[in-house]
This record gives sequence, structure tokens and C-alpha cells, in this order.
Amino acid sequence: MSGPGDDAALVNLIQTLRLPLEELPGQLELAPLPGPFDVSITPPGSKSLTNRALLLAGLAEGESLLKRPLVEADDAQRMIEALQRMGARIEVIEPGAKEHPEGALHIRGVGGRPRGDIELFLGNAGTALRFLCAAALLADGPVTLDGSARMRERPIGELGLALRGLGASVEYLGAQGYPPLRVTPPEHVRRARIMMPTTASSQFISALLLVAPWLDHGLTLELSGEVTSGPYVVMTLELLSQLGAVGVHAKRDLSFAQVEHGELSAFEYQVEPDASGATYFWTAAALTAGSRCVVPGLGSATLQGDAHFTKALIAMGAAGDASEKMIEVRAPRGSDGASRELRGITVALSGMPDTAMTLAAACCFASGPSEIRGLRTLRVKETDRLEALRIELSKIGVSAEIFAGADQDEGLRLTPPAGGLDCSLDATPVCFETYEDHRMAMALALIGLRRPNVEIRDPQCVAKTYPTFWSDLATVYESSMRRQAGS
Repeated sequence: MSGPGDDAALVNLIQTLRLPLEELPGQLELAPLPGPFDVSITPPGSKSLTNRALLLAGLAEGESLLKRPLVEADDAQRMIEALQRMGARIEVIEPGAKEHPEGALHIRGVGGRPRGDIELFLGNAGTALRFLCAAALLADGPVTLDGSARMRERPIGELGLALRGLGASVEYLGAQGYPPLRVTPPEHVRRARIMMPTTASSQFISALLLVAPWLDHGLTLELSGEVTSGPYVVMTLELLSQLGAVGVHAKRDLSFAQVEHGELSAFEYQVEPDASGATYFWTAAALTAGSRCVVPGLGSATLQGDAHFTKALIAMGAAGDASEKMIEVRAPRGSDGASRELRGITVALSGMPDTAMTLAAACCFASGPSEIRGLRTLRVKETDRLEALRIELSKIGVSAEIFAGADQDEGLRLTPPAGGLDCSLDATPVCFETYEDHRMAMALALIGLRRPNVEIRDPQCVAKTYPTFWSDLATVYESSMRRQAGS
């Protein structure tokens, strides 16, 4: 059991984790958990579902209601501001309201005709920028889209080529194939079918499908090669169908996807908790002997492919269950009931690449080497996540080797130090850089739950998608302290 001094330090850490993001220190020092925990964590609404539903509501005719959306995060704020500039009227209902205690958005859409002759700045919100590039097809004038310095390094030429194929004029105002760009819509979309090879991002495909109900002839996509992050395309198609789009069809391998013309009317929709955000807490439970994490509101019928991340943890030795209303993960135990370490894994994450950093953190504590494949898209995220993982994990003695796979794929081979990660009290202090990347910060924080002397630089960067991450992590520490005190 920890002593009074340790308890005081943990209480101070919990108080720090619950501070508003803007009051957090520039370098946040974590501490190992004192023992097991048992928590129920509900992450904010899914970024992926929120931004898709936001765009559809902004384009629809009438007033839509989104319940429990992701509102506070920077990505959602960028989308809301941009849709307002394009003519949508959006009212934010803060959590705690009598009718909508978990928050909501009232959105009066533009009836398929967004305002043009505008400039939109999307920061580093890649989803918003890509979706709104496609929405510019419907505008009544040109739309100029730009972002942060990092966004200007993220390619968008494949989407630009598809927009030209539908009759739009696409002008790059800087480097060819990268933001900033100006999209001038055609008087009439002259084609209803386009062919696309393997793309750098599934968001290019989703962007086109989301505006298809308002195109004169709908849209049919013929997709050749591997479909990047296919589960996100499936999410888009299933959401369109749920919200009333007509003629939504796709082949199982996604080589063909179709949405017919048929403008959406206003709708009501409740956003699921973010499965990508849940992966951090499921992994924390898998890493901490005797622990359990339940995520309510995210069930077996979820639209989010990232919820299948639990299968990777189970393959490493953790236990898990899913029902219609929740998904839980428990730490590994042997047949004799004794706690066990996770074991190494070989897995492909091309369908859910945003979870790769989380799994890499788990692999640092595995009993053997691991190999994660299907990671080529990590090069063009908020940072080059492959290189960032290689650099940061080397600080704790983990070898992270980037390797080339088939079909221009890339992956990571992760080998923990011989004898395991040094988790002694005098382990070498490390400060993890986060590269202004929310997922790097949240994934690397998992290492600090077991290894002493870990700091996270720029913890405020989680604001992009999960502003309450550190507060939810404080809940994990509190549960651990309570259980330890009662042992």
C-alpha cells in the first residue's frame, strides 16, 4: 500500500488533471497508478459521427437536432463555424439543460444550397476541410479553404481530382495538391459516376458520398485497389441510410458505392460516445492488473469501426464483453485467476489507423515483440505518427522499427527492452513530445500509468477531439486510490 506522501502526491495530480485545459502546465507529470481500478467512462460524442451529422444537418432542409454531439473540441468548433459561414443557423445547447442534459445542437440547414464567395479557415481539422471541399460543389459561388501550417502539408489532390471529374474548378493557391485551394462549383454536376483508385484518406470518399443526395444525378463511386480505412466509409453509408438518404447501396468489398439523388429532410440523431477516445481507457484497464473499464452508450451495434479495437486487446490476453448498451475490457488473468502481462501481437490496423498509437503503448508492456501493419496513412495525420512513435518510444528503450509492407503499406515492429520496461522508482525521467497531436498525447499518457518519471509536453493539445480526457483520467486515478485504500 502506498504511504501518506504518495497519497498526497496523487491527490495533487488528480487536482491538476481536473483543471481547465488552459490552466494545465506545459509539461504534465504523471504517476503510476497505485493499484487496480474499476471505472465507467463515457467519452465525448464521436468526432467522426458528429462531423458527418453536422454536415448533413447543415445541408438538409429544415431544423435538425443532434443530441450529445462533440461540441467543445476544436475539430467540431471549426466545422460549426464553417457551416455558419455557409448559411446554416446553429444553436448550441450546453450540457445541463433541462431538455438536453448531455448537450445538443439545433441546426437549420440551407436546403442543399450553401453560401459561396467565402473563405474558410479550418485550422488542423482535416475531416472538416475535406468534407467542406465536397460541400463546395453545391455552393452558389467559389469557396476558398485553408488551414494551419500542418494542414498545408496534408495532401488533398485526390479529392480535388474527383471534384474536377464532377465539373468543379479546383485551383490550388500554394503547392499543387495541397491546401489552400479554391473550389468553384459547376452550374450542374455533369457526371453521376466516377472512378477512384486507392486514396490517401477514406475521408475523400466519405466527403463525396455525404453530398451525393443533393447532386443532380446522385453519385456512384467505383473504387479500385484497397479502400483506405474502409470501416469509415461503411460508417458514412450506414449513417446516410439511417438519416433518410435514398438509394444507398454498396458492395461488401466497397468496390462500388452509390447514393441516389433525394435531398435529405431535417432529422433527429443521438451521437454515440467516441470509440477512438474509449480505446485509451480500455487499454489502461488491460495494462493494469485487476482492472476493468466499461464504456456505456457504445454497444455491439455501433457504427464506429474503432470499437473493434478491443479485439486486439483480447488477442493480447485481455478479457472483454460487449452488449447492446456497453463495451468493457478487463485486465489479463490466467486460468488460475492470477494476473498476467499482455503478450505481443501481430495485427493489421488499416481499418482503424487512429488506434495504432494506443496499441503501440500497450505493446511497450507486452511479454514479446509486436508487429502492427496497415499504417501508411499515419504519415499524413496531425503529425507523421510513425516517425513520432519511433522517436518517443526509443526514450524508454522500446525499439520501434518502421518497415515497408506490400502495396506501399508501412508498419511498426515494436520490441520492448530485454527483461521488460524499466518501471522502477529511479527509471530515467522522460518527457514525451506530442507534436501538437492529440492522439500522441493520449496514447503516451498510458505509459505514465505504469512507468514512473513520465511527463507529457503540451497536454492542452487533447482539445482537438477530447477536451475532458485528463479529467476522465483523474477518475481512473481516484478509483485506483479508493480500491488501494480498501485493500
